[in-house]
Amino acid sequence: MDEYDIVVVGGGSGSQVATAAAETGLEAAVVEPGPLGGTCITRGCVPSKALIHRADLLEEIRHAEAFGIPADVGEIDYGAITDAIHDTVYEKADRQEASLEDASNVTRYRGEGRFLDDRTLEVALNEDAATGDAAGDSIEIRADTIVLAVGSRPMVPPIDGLDEVDFLTSEDALFLDDQPDSLVIVGGGYIGAELGYFFGALGTDVSMVGRSETLVPREDDDVSEFVTDSLEDYCAVYAGYEANEVDQREDQTVVTAVPANDGGEGGNGDGDSDDSVELAADDLLLATGRRPNTDTLALENTGVEVDDQGHVETDDRLETTVDDVWALGDILGEEPYKHAADYETRIVTANVLGDGATVPEDGETGSALDEGGRTVDYSAMPHAIFTTPQVASVGQTTGELEASGIEYESTSVPFDAAPLGLIREAEGFVKVLAAPDGEILGCHIVGPDASTLIQEVVVAMDAGDGTVDDVADSVHVHPALSEVVYAAFDEASSSRFSTAPDWRDVR
Repeated sequence: MDEYDIVVVGGGSGSQVATAAAETGLEAAVVEPGPLGGTCITRGCVPSKALIHRADLLEEIRHAEAFGIPADVGEIDYGAITDAIHDTVYEKADRQEASLEDASNVTRYRGEGRFLDDRTLEVALNEDAATGDAAGDSIEIRADTIVLAVGSRPMVPPIDGLDEVDFLTSEDALFLDDQPDSLVIVGGGYIGAELGYFFGALGTDVSMVGRSETLVPREDDDVSEFVTDSLEDYCAVYAGYEANEVDQREDQTVVTAVPANDGGEGGNGDGDSDDSVELAADDLLLATGRRPNTDTLALENTGVEVDDQGHVETDDRLETTVDDVWALGDILGEEPYKHAADYETRIVTANVLGDGATVPEDGETGSALDEGGRTVDYSAMPHAIFTTPQVASVGQTTGELEASGIEYESTSVPFDAAPLGLIREAEGFVKVLAAPDGEILGCHIVGPDASTLIQEVVVAMDAGDGTVDDVADSVHVHPALSEVVYAAFDEASSSRFSTAPDWRDVR
């Protein structure tokens, strides 16, 4: 049996804990059956955003004539697009692999790990993981400290007839050789919305089925309504419907969708069949959420507890119900984003290794972390949806504040409150939710570059009790889209001393 000071199960963000441990002189190991980098690099956010960038370029070209620049789009070589993205993301994964293998005191196990007890793992090695008698065999390893970071995978819902038809998951859809002529997407969350925009922008005939009355229902209500309306330019949207049955008819897959019983996401209801619709397409894409990979770990052989959805239960330091077994990433179920996993990696590294520990990125040492004992705080955790227009949010929504009975004030300004918004004919808005004393409770941006514009709000909130004045009092570049953020916070400012010109009045 091989013994280590620390073992990380999962080759995504969590592998950085192992590298950091090795830099302090500890013996570390990483267990991962697939390429390094986790879901994000090879089958998630990086390739999907690369695809969406192509769609954005197409949209820019199509609208260029409005700015006096006539332009046409010729035939799209779809296979060349996906091949280029595939090569790029796997080259990045290979670089991470080489970096890990070159690191001192770190051992890579290419295989799937399952617990035998709280401190012992059996690793079923991949067939190509080693040479000689070890190939395809199992090996036992043991560690004093274990970090669980095995991520998640697409969820396949219980739809009648699904086992009789071919379908794509959100991961399968990233590297298709050929663009579908027609596509039904089941799922109205952010993954479905992004892929619906991408395929629709490229010319695929897309139908989207979402259980809630609007798409992306977890967003602020104003955001959900805006995104739903915008995506109707690219897809036939069936919001408030759920897929009840699928079957194969000749060369097409037919999805029968019925009105959903409630506004929740997931499940299979008994909607009124008289109002059902049949959607036929060449391909079916399921974008109905993700499930944690904790069922691969044999956690029943340990004291690590999970909730009903399989997410690992931890304290606010990210330690599980077993001492010195830690968890991070998608298996927590808190914030299913790569940047959240990177944040959680820093927390775990600090708590496991203590003062002076570092989190390397691509083989280089990151900044020193605080002394151990850090706790997670998701109150200023942002996220973005890369549709057109983009969406970015941080903090609470109007619905969450009302459900909690928290007193708040809401301010919203359109993108044409900034002069550059006029120049680009940008659609969207910035919505600020603040407490009566000016504390920022939430911010929701819909519009171009929203994922970048949100950051100054995150910084203000993360610095402590961030207030609307903290954003409104800072100087913003003119002319720039960031002025729309300034305009929204200036209007919400508790001082009410506004110096922001209303550019809509000086067109």
